[in-house]
Amino acid sequence: MKIRSFSALIASGILLATATLALSGCGVVVLYKTPEFGYAGRPVPPSKLLERVLVAFSATGTSGGLQILDGLRNLRGNVQNTTKSFGVSGYSEALPISIINLPEQTTGYVLSYNDGNLVDINYSKETASGTVTNFGAEPASAAASPLGLAFAGAAQQAGQLIFNTNGATYALNLPGVNKVVINPGFSVVLAMVQNSNTLYRIVKLPATPNPVLPPGYVDCEPLLLPAYCVVPVAGTYDRPVNVDFSIDGNTAYVLNSGPENGGTTASVALLDTSKLNIDTVPTVDPLSIPPTDPSYPLSTLTSPSGGPVANPIAIPGGVTASVSDGTYLYLAGQQLQASGPYKGLFGGNLTTMNLSTYAVSAPVSISDGTHTKLLFADSNTLWIASSNCANGVRAATAAAELASQGFTDQAGNYNCLTMTTTGTSTPPATIIPVVVQSNVSSVAAVVVPYANTNQNQYYYGSATGLCWVQNYYKVFTGYGGQVHAFYTGPNPSPIVETQQIDANGGTPGTEIDNINFTVQGTVFDVAYMDAETNAAD
Repeated sequence: MKIRSFSALIASGILLATATLALSGCGVVVLYKTPEFGYAGRPVPPSKLLERVLVAFSATGTSGGLQILDGLRNLRGNVQNTTKSFGVSGYSEALPISIINLPEQTTGYVLSYNDGNLVDINYSKETASGTVTNFGAEPASAAASPLGLAFAGAAQQAGQLIFNTNGATYALNLPGVNKVVINPGFSVVLAMVQNSNTLYRIVKLPATPNPVLPPGYVDCEPLLLPAYCVVPVAGTYDRPVNVDFSIDGNTAYVLNSGPENGGTTASVALLDTSKLNIDTVPTVDPLSIPPTDPSYPLSTLTSPSGGPVANPIAIPGGVTASVSDGTYLYLAGQQLQASGPYKGLFGGNLTTMNLSTYAVSAPVSISDGTHTKLLFADSNTLWIASSNCANGVRAATAAAELASQGFTDQAGNYNCLTMTTTGTSTPPATIIPVVVQSNVSSVAAVVVPYANTNQNQYYYGSATGLCWVQNYYKVFTGYGGQVHAFYTGPNPSPIVETQQIDANGGTPGTEIDNINFTVQGTVFDVAYMDAETNAAD
């Protein structure tokens, strides 16, 4: 029998005494301290948890749910263990694949892949408030305005851009649509089509008995008395896949994936959002507008020396996802290898673009795969999630290293999560978790800390969800179908219940033991319900 240390026995005794006092009703120990006034007026939820991580999962493929984790204590249930788990009552969609997290509004919207339902989640009550709209089976994307004034979805199978506002739904025909975006102020609604070089937007027609359809429109609905139309956006694009917005809301950053999706040149196009306003109806065909026309949306850029800067701005490292801190635009994507031993494969890169000078940094190698999310966190860290990472340059490097020397270095780590730092043009990057494959006795293998259901010792799988538990120095992920959490760095003021720092001391990138917060089923997405702002997730 293994003998536990004296300190471990003392710790066990303290936990037992704490639990006993809490259950006795003596009022001596208060395990869940709740503030008199919640942050930004937010009420204390039924779970009594104040740092909640929402997990979207499917239990069997035909049934699913939303589980709430204690992001403060890294627990699935409560401290007393009288409640084994917390969930969102009334929610039972089979395949909840993504969460639109709006903590400022104490609301979230969860998209279900099997039937296309977008369900409203009341964060204050921890209940499902009902389906707000439907995008049809297997929707490719969904978006919502923060105040719930509008919803958009890419019903790719039906070839329709579904737009819902004021309780009415408009099915606008747009074959191949696979990405939709709504800006926070609900003045811009954009859509992208798979394998297309055209960007689209929704416009609202004036309410008249005989509305005039805009030149160049793709579709207007309803058919008999059109209210909304989808029209192309003037400009030069190359396989646009996503759009971000500047912190001040004045600029839209269109991410042109280029070669990563069969195009020519990866780039970022900077657009003036005032010229994309939903109430601004084009009077000429947008595709015929010259760059000199006042309605042309691409911004005129100048360098600090006063010289012109080409717009779009080429990003040689590739781009499919981005995030801005107001100084830099951080861009993640893949670059096609044109020569060398890995010719024809894609390699992941992080590139920074200075928003004052528009200078583009040299790319830094990160995880391969399709990059979907970048997220700032504590300790000046930036985290990057991607999917399907085992088919690129890094996996090929691992195979070559094993064949030539019998072990891999970090160039051969092909996991899907990257941690890097902010504030520099060429930040160092670490693939998380750090692993080493080895088939020689002189080099010890380093495997993933907590095995996934795929039983792969060196590869967790796709990182489909990512959120930051603000001020508590950790991020939670949906990684390889399970919940995994990582330190962003040591907490400067560690508190026992806020961070269980073990022998690693909270080293950045170190994984937190997930034994107490794993979820039974396949995890698709995670969100920090109690973030200070919507931009934090």
